[in-house]
Amino acid sequence: MKVEQISIFIENKSGRLAEITRILGDSGVNIRALSLADTSDFGILRLIVNDVETAKLVLKDKGFTVSKTEVVAVEVPDRPGGLSTILQALDRERINVEYMYAFVERCGGNAVIIFRFDETDKAIATLKNNSFNMLAGERLYGM
Repeated sequence: MKVEQISIFIENKSGRLAEITRILGDSGVNIRALSLADTSDFGILRLIVNDVETAKLVLKDKGFTVSKTEVVAVEVPDRPGGLSTILQALDRERINVEYMYAFVERCGGNAVIIFRFDETDKAIATLKNNSFNMLAGERLYGM
């Protein structure tokens, strides 16, 4: 159950985030989850959106560098140690988490976390084998 995410490389200067959100909003693209990592000169804005192709097209048209990657959305029990159980199962299989960030909506009594793995298919198999619930992209895009 892979989810499409876009990554936008942006200059670390005032107004760039506002510009991206305006462009997406004007194009009818809804941001469902986001993560921002930065250095002194540039940042990487990672987004889960309801319309990946439109988002890529309008941002590239405005001169932004945009790429698409696959991530996995996993329901995490909202209790102490909930995330730890998932990470331990992945560690047993030596699957590396490249990065992760939380999704703002809740799914029942669980939180949702977006993961990027070095071995996505192996991670999905491990999560399934350990009975962790993953969410399809369509479910995230419309939440």
